[in-house]
Amino acid sequence: MFDIGFSEILIIAIVALVVIGPERLPRVARTVGHLIGRFQRYATQVKSDISREMQLEDLKKMQAEVAAAASNLQTSITSEMAAVQSQVNETAQEVESQAKENLEPLDAGRLEAAAHDVEREMARMEAELSRSYEAEALASHDTAPALVTREEDPSVPRPTTPPPPRSA
Repeated sequence: MFDIGFSEILIIAIVALVVIGPERLPRVARTVGHLIGRFQRYATQVKSDISREMQLEDLKKMQAEVAAAASNLQTSITSEMAAVQSQVNETAQEVESQAKENLEPLDAGRLEAAAHDVEREMARMEAELSRSYEAEALASHDTAPALVTREEDPSVPRPTTPPPPRSA
């Protein structure tokens, strides 16, 4: 610390012995030792305080950097979310508009014509079924099944609701 060699210490000790005297020298040496110890502890404490302040300052800088990075991240996430939300809204509007364009309003006349076509098809299928029953009866040469009609045959499911009235 002060760069004092052994020869300088020896000269200081001889001068102190002559000036102070042999009786008070041990007490003065003890007091000087205590003062030097206090000074060293004080210097160590000041060094540790300065070191802590520097670490605290570094931590504050890091905290500010992390806060800025978090803010930037939040801003970018918010902007990305807004972009995605706008794209979703645009897509929803496009789908809605295309659905409206593609759906044609229901026409009562078209529905009646479709119902009439279904009725005609059912009548054709009933006639075909009865012909197939008759053909089977003739092919088997059995007279009993030939007498059974479609309405009487338990294997043929019967409609639960009557067919709609036919319009002429």
